[in-house]
Amino acid sequence: MTHTPHNLGAVLTRIAEALERLAPARTEQADVTAADAFIWQADERRLEPVPRVSKVDMELLRGIDRTRDLLVDNTMRFARGLPANNALLWGARGMGKSSLVKASHASVNEEMAKDGKLPIKLVEIHREDIETLPALMALMRGSPFRFVVFCDDLSFDADDTSYKSLKAVLEGGIEGRPDNVIFYATSNRRHILAREMVENERSTAINPGEAVEEKVSLSDRFGLWLGFHKCSQDDYLAMVEGYVAHFHIPIEPDELRREALEWSTTRGARSGRTAWQYVQDLAGRLGVPLAAS
Repeated sequence: MTHTPHNLGAVLTRIAEALERLAPARTEQADVTAADAFIWQADERRLEPVPRVSKVDMELLRGIDRTRDLLVDNTMRFARGLPANNALLWGARGMGKSSLVKASHASVNEEMAKDGKLPIKLVEIHREDIETLPALMALMRGSPFRFVVFCDDLSFDADDTSYKSLKAVLEGGIEGRPDNVIFYATSNRRHILAREMVENERSTAINPGEAVEEKVSLSDRFGLWLGFHKCSQDDYLAMVEGYVAHFHIPIEPDELRREALEWSTTRGARSGRTAWQYVQDLAGRLGVPLAAS
């Protein structure tokens, strides 16, 4: 089949467009001075600034004092250029894991500002974009700023191999985690991987022990493990009372206690999230605005 010059040009154009679609997305250099927090847009290989982070004041995080102190201390050491660990915050839902990461970032930056130091940057990467971590690391490598890369609700299921990208980054090495980057993740699982995923590896691998070890060892790449456990009734009430006092919500203590306990009973759970949801309902009924922190 012969092509006229017109047809040949159209064919070449289609080939060029197809090759462009197949080519890896180019990683743009980011203006990290635009904000202190960003979201990694993996498809576009860019950092999207977050002008205002949705966070809870540190003083409102109750019942996790030791955990709070450990993460803030680790983050502060990292911000000052001292040795620090990747951190895995694991455990019960709604107990403030992601809230603590964001509050620690804000608290440390307040201290850095007092000392006239550069702020650290918080970069959130979505779970489904973990395979693009190397591209994100390349973007941050060599920057004068330091970065906390944060993945909320991190877990891996059967047939999911993207954990290998995370493992490679956490291990360091020639193309691993840069010195100015640390990785924080939250998960409901202590070992990040689903139990059935580990059992499947054990039953189907040629060398079951080595296959399981490769996957379970992922969590070992986090030097700091911080556990969050279901709160007691007293801790739950302390959270509610802390919110009510902070936002100056007018309600009698006995009525507050009765309502808060009834709220948690109807939901079958006591947690920081449950406490906050009750306070939102209470404030709405009483016409009290909850100013953003």
